[in-house]
Amino acid sequence: MTGERSLGREFGWLWAAYGVSAFGTRLAFDAFPIIAVVVLHAGASDVALLAASGLAVGAAVAVPLGAWVELRRKRPVMIAADLVRCAALLSIPVAFALDGLGLGQLLVVSVVVAAADITFTAASGAYLKSLVRPEELLVANSRFEATTWTATALGPPLGGVAVGVFGPMTTVLADGVSYLLSALGIRAIGGKERQQSAGEQSAEQQPGKQQTARPGSPSGLRLSDLPAGWRHLLTHPTLRPLFLNTILVNALIMAPSPVLAVLMLGQLGFAPWQYGLAFAVPCLGGLLGSRLSRRLVTRYGRRRVLLTAGTLRACWPLGLAFVGPGTSGLVLIMAVEFGLITCVGVFNPVLATTRLEQIPPDRITRTLSAWQITGRTTTAAMTALWGLLAALAGPRAAIALAGVLLLATPLLLPRHERAPQHSTTG
Repeated sequence: MTGERSLGREFGWLWAAYGVSAFGTRLAFDAFPIIAVVVLHAGASDVALLAASGLAVGAAVAVPLGAWVELRRKRPVMIAADLVRCAALLSIPVAFALDGLGLGQLLVVSVVVAAADITFTAASGAYLKSLVRPEELLVANSRFEATTWTATALGPPLGGVAVGVFGPMTTVLADGVSYLLSALGIRAIGGKERQQSAGEQSAEQQPGKQQTARPGSPSGLRLSDLPAGWRHLLTHPTLRPLFLNTILVNALIMAPSPVLAVLMLGQLGFAPWQYGLAFAVPCLGGLLGSRLSRRLVTRYGRRRVLLTAGTLRACWPLGLAFVGPGTSGLVLIMAVEFGLITCVGVFNPVLATTRLEQIPPDRITRTLSAWQITGRTTTAAMTALWGLLAALAGPRAAIALAGVLLLATPLLLPRHERAPQHSTTG
């Protein structure tokens, strides 16, 4: 962009690939539930099972992939993950055209896409760390964050229009094509990817033992490698509180989302377009926050930004329990979401940068995989729990409980930050 610091041609291609896939994903927001309800006439229990099972089973499938990917070059893995997601998603409109689409296929595709998502995210984190200089990580992560919120603001409304005009398969088709374009963009980066050194490969070995497998060799994967990511997260003094805080905050924000949809579209009588508008406009706060993130870190320091933005993002969601009907209710939701998303937009790039800096090179993929897997399974479980709670106590009580619990999460934020770890001794 004009006036912004250039991170090089290679990063430009990576950023473009991320942007097109992010927009495709947001364009297809809630596509599977829409297809399940509109095309397959599925009930609420089937839709809930589809959402929860796809996340949980996909995360379970991704568990061994983290250690497997650690031994391989990351760019081919990212391309393969994109192509797998493309093929899986395009199978849906093909099956629909052949009159063979069923809930079973939607479930399989959701599992495959979820596992590929986790694998791609973990590999891309390791690749980004090798692609840009350490002092450029925050700039790169801020640009990814801004792209995410731009896609989130534009994608769902445009996707809704596309579904209304061209049918429910349109956004799934576009999402599949976006992964193909992403794969082509990553391939266009070119050049040789830096291979891990022998010292990096041996970080998990016991002293005195030699690693005989070549980098990328399947025989280099051991059963003991699988939990290495969790071990690092739970024993690291800076990452452990950030990990626990982020997992809990994200789950408590996402779990009441279906309940809030029921409250808004059901009891309060908001139209679908109002519901979409209430969550699209506040995404501008994500753009604002991501652009402020680096400036705030420069002025106040990383630890203070993490503590302040991390605390503030937990204070907003309780306001959603007090939403009422009409224009005032819509304005309240947009104000709460704008405040929340702005704080998230500041916090996330700093978190992503701190996380990459604190993970040794030989454990990046496994650690990021562990983070993603834990986050998705926790969110899936708490979403199901909050649905049950809403059925027993009502939507407002469920939303309020999540908001109250969020107020305690800043206690998990780290009060001190260690210097980045460059040693690879395990």
